[in-house]
Amino acid sequence: MKLHHLLLAILITAIWGVNFSVIKLGLSSVDPLILAGIRFTLCALPALFFIKKPDVAWRYIISYGLVFGIGLWGLVNLGIKAGLSAGIASLLLQFSAFFTLLLGSLVFKERLNRYQIAGFTVACSGLMCIVFITDGSVTLTGTLLVLAGAIAWSIANIINKHSGTTQIFSFLVWSSAFSPIPLFVLDWLVNGSNGYAALVTHIDYRAVLSILFQVYPNTLFGYWVWNSLLKQYPLSTVAPLSLLVPVFGILGSMAIFGENISWIKILALLLIISGLITGLYGQRLTRFLR
Repeated sequence: MKLHHLLLAILITAIWGVNFSVIKLGLSSVDPLILAGIRFTLCALPALFFIKKPDVAWRYIISYGLVFGIGLWGLVNLGIKAGLSAGIASLLLQFSAFFTLLLGSLVFKERLNRYQIAGFTVACSGLMCIVFITDGSVTLTGTLLVLAGAIAWSIANIINKHSGTTQIFSFLVWSSAFSPIPLFVLDWLVNGSNGYAALVTHIDYRAVLSILFQVYPNTLFGYWVWNSLLKQYPLSTVAPLSLLVPVFGILGSMAIFGENISWIKILALLLIISGLITGLYGQRLTRFLR
């Protein structure tokens, strides 16, 4: 990979990692589901009027929008609001890689190999470490919500693969149009008009900057650049760099919120990343070493 492309890829992982702290800033004055709804509204509009619909069936566009918008980011926002730190949220979301493998084995009849099983076991030991963190940065509700979001992300990956689309940016923009209304309605059903009243009276510059960051650098720019790199280089070259996301997620939480990084958090980070490396790249590394 050329140096400037490598630096660009690292920049995207940094943006994606810091995004969890940026979400937490927005949640200080905006309800989680409303925040996600505004994010995907701006992802779709006005781009929807200038970008042609991807050449895939509507069922893929609609289902991806619902699962990615509500199931992934709606739940992640709720998890962070429920007390989970931004750094731990970015780490837990990496379990989507394993959930994607498990769903792939069910949907596409892809057999799990011993490296994937071993990697999942190691990562689960890292998850158990998180359970014993007692500094207030972890809550059971937040953990379960983000893990559910990781499952939703894996389902979104399966939908994306089933669709067979090569128009990734167009697919993202058009699918985003189906996320906002359900998110807004869900918030109304749960909180009534309170969330919308608070949006008008309490929204501040931090929330505005949070929304703009999530829409443009994080979603539209980030996914466009990442998928452009995937077209130029093998998946095995680009994909491993995504392991930097939780590292930047934890560093961002330290810088913005002063999150304490204890030895047990470092151990959890090392175990989960080691599990990911083993599960996703263990077989390839073994062949290389041999």
